[in-house]
Amino acid sequence: MITRSDDYVEYCRQTAKEARDPHDLALRGRKNKEVTKRVHQQIADAVDLHAGDDLIDIGCGDGSMLRIADAAGANSAIGLLATEEEVALLRRFGLNVIQGLADRLPLRDASASVVVCNNVLLVVPRENIPASLREINRVAKPSARIFLGEIPYVEQSDPTPRFGTRRELLSHLYRTYGFRTWFGMVRRMAYRQLTGKPSVIDTGTAISFWAAPEEFVAMTQAAGLQFLRYWQCDHYPTRNNYLLRKPN
Repeated sequence: MITRSDDYVEYCRQTAKEARDPHDLALRGRKNKEVTKRVHQQIADAVDLHAGDDLIDIGCGDGSMLRIADAAGANSAIGLLATEEEVALLRRFGLNVIQGLADRLPLRDASASVVVCNNVLLVVPRENIPASLREINRVAKPSARIFLGEIPYVEQSDPTPRFGTRRELLSHLYRTYGFRTWFGMVRRMAYRQLTGKPSVIDTGTAISFWAAPEEFVAMTQAAGLQFLRYWQCDHYPTRNNYLLRKPN
């Protein structure tokens, strides 16, 4: 019997344990490295990231934004990831990352002139969104530029199919993702069987939060942020990007 889990933090932990390439943490697939780079450069352009900035990237993925900040001459660039396993992987590549969640950031007040939080809030439970927005406001300096990206504006369906047997799951993984992913799941299943634990599939694809633009803008304003503009994502037509600032 296979048990399904939508625990996104545990999904990130398992991904990091099996990752060999930092881009695995971007969760866009190995073939989409150029997409990841392009998305982060677009974000850097949107917030006018430049020399002297202090960047905080919440959910920094493979660290692309941190590298862009370093190349731009930023004063500092700190990335946050959900698990220590992810942090350990990126630190091996010389990146400044720490473990932390959006609703309780382990950072001092007014420490960033730019805050980026892309493809993160959609997996945060709705009840934790207000706290996450307040935390973003807290760590931002007066006049800081803030990018909140890939926020669904309609309810999303989970694209991951459900499986009744291990054979169905393994067949799907092999056809869709190839031998490496298939073999990783075989190892995980074998370990759980040997230790007497149930087979649990961490999908990482369930969407926890979505909001129409009017609702989301109102939530950001309630957290003390100033709304500037929003626009539709190029690669996800049912999601929006938002540019905000912290008032002086």
